[in-house]
Amino acid sequence: MSDGPLARWRLILGAGVDDDMQKMGVSLTGDDAMMDQALAAIYDGSDDFSYGGGERSAGRGKSSPMLARWLSDIRGYFKDDLVSVIQSDAMERKGLKQLLLEPETLKNVKPDIGLVSTLMSLNGRIPEKSREAAREVVRAVVEELNRRLAEGLHRAVTGALNRREHSPMPSVSGIDWKRTISRNIKNYNPELGRIVPERYYFFDRSKRRNKWTVILDMDQSGSMADSIVYGSVCGCILAGMNSVRTHVVAFDTEIVDLTEKFGDDPVDMIFGVQLGGGTDINKSVTYCRGLITEPKKTLFILLTDLYEGGNQARLYRQCEELAESGVKMVGLMALSDRGAPAYNEHSAKKLASLGMPCFACTPTLLPEMLEAALKGRDLAELAKDITARSKKA
Repeated sequence: MSDGPLARWRLILGAGVDDDMQKMGVSLTGDDAMMDQALAAIYDGSDDFSYGGGERSAGRGKSSPMLARWLSDIRGYFKDDLVSVIQSDAMERKGLKQLLLEPETLKNVKPDIGLVSTLMSLNGRIPEKSREAAREVVRAVVEELNRRLAEGLHRAVTGALNRREHSPMPSVSGIDWKRTISRNIKNYNPELGRIVPERYYFFDRSKRRNKWTVILDMDQSGSMADSIVYGSVCGCILAGMNSVRTHVVAFDTEIVDLTEKFGDDPVDMIFGVQLGGGTDINKSVTYCRGLITEPKKTLFILLTDLYEGGNQARLYRQCEELAESGVKMVGLMALSDRGAPAYNEHSAKKLASLGMPCFACTPTLLPEMLEAALKGRDLAELAKDITARSKKA
């Protein structure tokens, strides 16, 4: 910048201090002036959007090229973390969500989780011409989250279960013929024309039948949008692992089994969520109970702010019954990088007393929670530990 700290203060304070700054010999030129123009488009205090000398408008079709140019420019002027903040402010301050429905606009945005949440809220209104561009934005975020989360989740599950893949139990139906032949091929007897095994290898069939089930039950209310993005990605990572069975369920007053409907594609899963509507947690818990075959090998994760619109008393009874049957339960008030969420503290305390510890969790701590649950650790103590660490952070 041409004038160091003074020029930065001029950018922060805006055009309203131009006269005073000019008396101090400060004026913006070149890239500084362009940055100021880009910031003014969002932070000038008006309700509509203008950039590059065009007419002000908010949400009309003719504004789309102007917004696309602005999005492209801010990516050139500012670092990625600042671009995400400015984009978010543009949505909130200028009401520009509708312009995200234009493909030329979507091609210029910086993909981030806040933008994915916005696209989820617009899902039913995205026109055909923009759907693929919207999916590319979501896919870029999903790929980044996969890079961040997949290794930790895989390590947590394999470290917790540490299962033997083979067992010496003598069961012909359980012989692993491929491994048995490859390990004993050195013992081929030409005279007999066959392999004489020194050892047979067996699949541990009972362990495969008894593997853990993880059920992620997600509240579709609008305030949970970021958490749903993380939850969908984490659910798909787990669904791709053979060592656990995974169910990802979303609910408002109705229920959709996302794993049944969309398989292990997190992009489809995210667009399968319908944000908003009422909330019937009890109804969803009833559905999830039907997915449980072995309670003592089931981890039930309820992702919600606990503002129940259904039968609250029945919800408490169901959670108590699940805990008594041996199901490991966790209530997550949020699964996001943002601060502590707003949630029903009374319900959280009640559920904790019934065997479902409740706390907010950043995605980086999810593997630790998952591993602790699969190893049989006290999740209430883990919840206290995670909450304490979050407050210090």
